[in-house]
Amino acid sequence: MTHLASAAALALLATAGAQAEGHYVAGVEGLQGPSVPPPGVYYLGYLVHYDINSLSAPGSSDAVPGRNKGSVTAVANRLVWITKHKFLGADYGMETIIPVMRTSLDFANSKDSGVGDVYVGPLVLGWHGPQWDAVAAAGMWLDTASTSKPASPGKGFKSTMLTGGLTYYFDSAKTITGSALARYEFNTRKDNGIRPGQQLTVEWGLGKSFGTFSAGLVGYSQLQTTRDKGAGARSDKSSVHAVGAEVVYPIPNAGVFLKAAAYKEVHAKGGTNPQPKGSLVRFTLVKAF
Repeated sequence: MTHLASAAALALLATAGAQAEGHYVAGVEGLQGPSVPPPGVYYLGYLVHYDINSLSAPGSSDAVPGRNKGSVTAVANRLVWITKHKFLGADYGMETIIPVMRTSLDFANSKDSGVGDVYVGPLVLGWHGPQWDAVAAAGMWLDTASTSKPASPGKGFKSTMLTGGLTYYFDSAKTITGSALARYEFNTRKDNGIRPGQQLTVEWGLGKSFGTFSAGLVGYSQLQTTRDKGAGARSDKSSVHAVGAEVVYPIPNAGVFLKAAAYKEVHAKGGTNPQPKGSLVRFTLVKAF
């Protein structure tokens, strides 16, 4: 079984999480992210913890004065079905994601927990070449979760997300890999009239297989590409960049992959609102049925 990143992954962090204004959370996919598995049914359980260490001021990378701490711990339950049907020469599949999270924002004096916005992905396409894998996908984040508090798990708007990516194997034995996975989100308007700008996320990985396990460098960049619209919205666009490392340990006889990764955000810039800057730790269980 190859690594999974078949479609738009998951919203693990809540409204004040690690990302610019959008649903997708960078850092949930790493090495060989764009490689879709063969036909079958797969469960992925993501455990993510994100610590907010500071807030970058709107329109700036300077930290907002004061002690601006917070954290998000989440488990996302993802079910992926890759069918035996072909479309445009690719394996066709679909998925759904249901995240559950606990958020504590010290700077907002707010805590909350619950089920986050649900993702429905009816289109997942995976191609496989002699030394490459590619993915294209489309789906929608629904505004199903609560937004009653600053730390509530819901975003308060829907997002349509498009995905594309490529994994390249530098040797015929496929022991050295490079990959890049891009997501693009189109956000709808909130009840307060604000429409968050569109968002681009790029996750990358450079990995090496060492027999029984793989390891490598990973990172992400998340950029707001259009300005927010509505009363009080600024022309500034938020961004955040991170680097880290990942280890992948397969258990072939059990049809299981275990993954662990850690990221450090090295630069963040605020948009209409301050942009969190911090560190993220992720553990992933992938089970084939």
